[in-house]
Amino acid sequence: MEHVRRVLAALEQARDSVKAAANGFHGQLRVALSDGITPSRLSALLALCRQEEPEVEIRFFEVPLSQQIKGLHNDLYDVGFAQSNEVGDGIVAMPAWSDALMVAVPARHPLLAHKRIPLDELLRYPLVLCDPQVCEGHAKHVERVLRRTEMEPLIAERVASCDLMMALVSAGFALGLAGAAHIAASREPGVVARPLALRVPPLTTYLLHLDGDPSDELARFIERVQTIESLEPPRPIRGRNPDQSEELTP
Repeated sequence: MEHVRRVLAALEQARDSVKAAANGFHGQLRVALSDGITPSRLSALLALCRQEEPEVEIRFFEVPLSQQIKGLHNDLYDVGFAQSNEVGDGIVAMPAWSDALMVAVPARHPLLAHKRIPLDELLRYPLVLCDPQVCEGHAKHVERVLRRTEMEPLIAERVASCDLMMALVSAGFALGLAGAAHIAASREPGVVARPLALRVPPLTTYLLHLDGDPSDELARFIERVQTIESLEPPRPIRGRNPDQSEELTP
């Protein structure tokens, strides 16, 4: 069954390649996305690709990290993004960009009395975290941070997307842990970002591809990814403690 699924996926991609050629494209990149991807970085990358190489079709596949790794080895994807560099042999994991890990707090929550939230104080309240089956790299990063104390976290919900996490935080259901840019991009009102009091490593998004010489299209794509971090200006975190005038930036 595993081989059948792989063959059917390859046939489907072959049909898509024929359609792309018929529509005027002269190349294709198959990009796998795991753990979500920073919204502003993705839009900036796509705009740069369309501007510099519009004849290359870019197709995206949202898959768990384990499936992305298998797909890279089986030539189902050309390149991928994930928040983990634990990808095994034969795959290169190149840091693409980083994002500060922040606490998403409902407006008027008692923790907003802290400009930087102590971990022990955070763990007094229920948390909504990413599902490790869907966002493996992100979930492992957050788990390593929470292990720095002996207190057990009270996990109210596991979610598959940052959008649902922000909706639950905005409703006062729980606190969340996410990248600063994801919180900034949220359309949910009443969500305030606060850093943790302890120093934690940032969430790093890695670009993954097979070890070896990349195709010309992939090499140019990698070059564009490397420019995105320098092109992206800092964005303010929407939401503010009503008792304070200071606004945080990532």
